[in-house]
Amino acid sequence: RDLLLHHPFVSFEHTFIRFIREAAADPDVTAIKMTLYRVGASSPIVDALIDAARNGKRVAVFLELKARFDEDNNVSWAHALDAAGANIVYGLVGLKNHSKVTLVVRREEGRLRRYVHVGTGNYNARSALQYTDLSLFSAREDLGADIADLFNELTGSSRPPQGLSRGALVAPHQLLPALLDHIEREVEYARGGKAARITAKLNGLSDPEVVRALYRASSAGVEIDLIVRGICTLRPGVPGLSERIRVISVVGRLLEHSRIYRFENGGTPIHLIGSSDLRPRNLRRRVELLVPVGDPENKALLNQALEMYLADSRAWDLQQSGDYVSRGAGSSSAQEQLTSGR
Repeated sequence: RDLLLHHPFVSFEHTFIRFIREAAADPDVTAIKMTLYRVGASSPIVDALIDAARNGKRVAVFLELKARFDEDNNVSWAHALDAAGANIVYGLVGLKNHSKVTLVVRREEGRLRRYVHVGTGNYNARSALQYTDLSLFSAREDLGADIADLFNELTGSSRPPQGLSRGALVAPHQLLPALLDHIEREVEYARGGKAARITAKLNGLSDPEVVRALYRASSAGVEIDLIVRGICTLRPGVPGLSERIRVISVVGRLLEHSRIYRFENGGTPIHLIGSSDLRPRNLRRRVELLVPVGDPENKALLNQALEMYLADSRAWDLQQSGDYVSRGAGSSSAQEQLTSGR
């Protein structure tokens, strides 16, 4: 089954970095493909990719040279990967690639099998100790096929990805309409008298079309709980507009960075995780990726995390005035619970 991990409460080094190092050394691995955004000045991940290329594996890396503040590091890593024999794609005109995805292809019993990692955080060993993020490891054939198609578009075309067909969602063309469809479906459930709810955790919410859709959903009876760390242009609690919307921000010792989207879907909840926030730059000017989480145990882990953050006794509640009111002094209680394993 799929494996879902919550970093840094579960070590990134002992999971993803170990995964990529073992793939680089495994004689049965034939190919490794990865997107890189902010990798830092030193990177055990890029070191492993260099080793993989030197070991004769097909290594393809989409390395975003326009990652702000990391341009010099990324140029240096691009030279090192190129020298090792990796295939480097440097970017798309007019877009940044902000997705966090890896594909490993391994020969097993006479056939090729795909292993996928999708994250919410940068492939950066240092920030993995300082940010909260999620990792999904999967060998599902549908997800593997979607990710293979994504890399084929990224490495074989000069245009941005047009869309995926097996459940994964990619910006800039597919993701926004799909999210709006999910919101509208909750509206239809609410109008039909069924339970309708949207719960999301993200870093920023400022896309006008999404904000308007959430207002419409609230007015139709959809209950909406949002955990938004940073910018939020939506105003909750406005009578007749957003009275069913609640927004909190969680601030703690660690930087909250994970993205989770949950739609009640008439009693069969849909969970998505990935790289995208709900800002115009994410939905319209970047390559972003959200993927479905289908395994019941992993869905339960996401539900538990969302409930823990929403109940954080030191969170900040956004008021309809745009001001934030603290629930209590100190660092995030949810982070303390997650750190202690409670």
